[in-house]
Amino acid sequence: MSTFERTLFQLGYQISPVILTDGLAAFIPGGMLPIVALTQPGSFALGLLQGNVSLNLDSFFAQFRPLQGTTLVSNQIGKYPFANQAVAANAIIAQPLNVSLLMACPANSQGGYISKLMTMSALKTALDAHNAAGGTYTVATPSYIYTGCILTSLRDVSSGAGKQVQTEWQWDFERPLISQSGAAQALNGLMNKIAGGLPFSGVPAWSGVESTIGNVVSGASSLTSSLTGAVASAVPTPTSIVTALP
Repeated sequence: MSTFERTLFQLGYQISPVILTDGLAAFIPGGMLPIVALTQPGSFALGLLQGNVSLNLDSFFAQFRPLQGTTLVSNQIGKYPFANQAVAANAIIAQPLNVSLLMACPANSQGGYISKLMTMSALKTALDAHNAAGGTYTVATPSYIYTGCILTSLRDVSSGAGKQVQTEWQWDFERPLISQSGAAQALNGLMNKIAGGLPFSGVPAWSGVESTIGNVVSGASSLTSSLTGAVASAVPTPTSIVTALP
């Protein structure tokens, strides 16, 4: 692996494999906010803009790596009753995908534990605001890029073997089957079908609000005419009453 390829690998999969979408990133051009903007101290970003910072990727605050147990395909066999045994044996139900990352963040930067406390506190505040705003995450792994994920937990999984505590944090994401955009598209499609009407078998017409209301009005008019005629024929006229008098 060349130096350039190693740098791209570190940036994409180790330094900033998590990207915030929507939520806090809604007003950012492109609608994406890399996690490095939250984990790296503000002094680094300021120095990078001024051009006096050396890009040493090994000295970044957090280093990520994917954990075992990440799912690429998850299906469940349908066990509820079906029309016949052949259909039941071949029916599968797609399940949400799960991906987990391990973030190593020992206090090895300038400022030590004070800098780490400030960074982690700011990170939690930003993540809480992002989740409350309905934001999602894009998680990049060397095997697959998961989009539209939801952060389910961020917890301490430090082994305790070293002298420092809370040095490793596990990020757990879940990629749901239905997203907000997908649900909106399905709803819009259903509403368009309702507004446009659905075809009836054997009838050269379309059902819908307009046609239904028109049929109801037409039927009501016919019924009114029939009732008026029946009432008129049943009620005797004054001429017939006079004629029938002795």
